[in-house]
Order: sequence, then C-alpha cells, then structure tokens
Amino acid sequence: MSSARRKTRDSASSPATSNTRPTYIAVEGPIGVGKTTLVQKLAEQFHAKVLIEIVEENPFLPDFYRDPDKFAFQTQLFFLLSRYRQQQELWQPDLFSRYLLSDYIFSKDRLFAALTLTDNEMILYDQVFRILDTRVLKPDLVVYLQARLDVLLDRIKHRGRPFEKNFDGNYLKKLCAAYNDYFFHYSDTPLLVVDTSDIDVVHNDEDFLDLSRNILMHRGGVQFYKPISR
Repeated sequence: MSSARRKTRDSASSPATSNTRPTYIAVEGPIGVGKTTLVQKLAEQFHAKVLIEIVEENPFLPDFYRDPDKFAFQTQLFFLLSRYRQQQELWQPDLFSRYLLSDYIFSKDRLFAALTLTDNEMILYDQVFRILDTRVLKPDLVVYLQARLDVLLDRIKHRGRPFEKNFDGNYLKKLCAAYNDYFFHYSDTPLLVVDTSDIDVVHNDEDFLDLSRNILMHRGGVQFYKPISR
C-alpha cells in the first residue's frame, strides 16, 4: 500500500484526531505476519487483557486447506460465529478497567469470505454478517501489520502448524492484496500501518519498544510507522 497515495486521503476520510490514549487496540494483518505474537508481547508490556482469535479449534480448517472449494463455506461460517461469540465478551464492563488487546477485528472475516466463497454463498454470508457486525464494538486503534510475501511464507513455515504444511502461496498473495485494498479504504477507526518485513519485534527489544511507544502515542487518523533503526 503506497503511503504517498494513502496520505492524500487522510484529511477526507480518516477518523478525527483524539487526545485520549487508545485502550482497546486491535492488531490485524495477513496470515503469518505476527499478529498474535505482537499482541502477547504488548499484553505483557501494557499489563493488558487479551482477546486471541481461536484458529485451531475450527474443525473445517484442515479440510479447507486440502479442498478449498468444497469446505470454504463451512469454514468461514464457523469463523464468523466463533469470532462473534468472542466479541460479545467486550461488552463486559470489567474488561475496560485497563488495556484490552485483540489479534483481529471482526470486519476482517468478510475479507476472507470474499476470497473463497461463491457468489450465492456470499449472498447468504452477507445476510448473517450484516446482522452481527452492527453488534460489535469498534477498537480505539487498529494496528495493521504488513510484510513481503516471502517473509510471510517463511514465518508460516517456521511456526510449523500441521494444517499449513502445504500452504498455498498464491492464496496468500491474494489475501495480502485484499488486506491492502481493505485498509487503503478503511476509515472506521484510527489506524497505524506497520511494515514488519525488516524489523523483528519478537527478538529485538529496541524494535519492540519503539513500536509499542508509537502505538500508545497514536492520537487519531492514519499514520505510517517509521522504525528508528532503519
């Protein structure tokens, strides 16, 4: 996603700037970009509660990777309902006594569905999605993680999930393009865009601490993170 192109949109479509520090922060990005790992590290740093997407519990996922055309609808509908049940926990008042971190936003579910479902399946999916989406709480800030395709594939390989053993690189390429397009037009919440291709927030404390500071300093609109060491 071009930062130059994106910045021309900021004044017209970005959420208003706020002087309030974000307390509900969601981290998003394509498969393998490091969403969950970053959320877990930030949770330790901020002493925050976490909402982690449950991926492995989807019983259709291994079949989907083996035969996407046959199992796409079952897989996506399970994810949609599972994510919605999780999101309802956010309405509990005690969750906002301190920071809350999530490794996904609810609206991303439709992004995945649009890549895999047929036209007729999307009509049915959208009917359910529209009802549920109106009942979901929006985060104060979304952190969008990006990375080059080769970096993502390498990270997926090294995390060693059995059902990702023969991961389809073409599918991931399409997913990255869909994410970039989605966040290019995104205006629901403040947004911080982070290219993680050449930084290591897991093993490099300097990278991690600088990113965490930028997250807490975000006060609205669209910003592009610039690593201090690059």
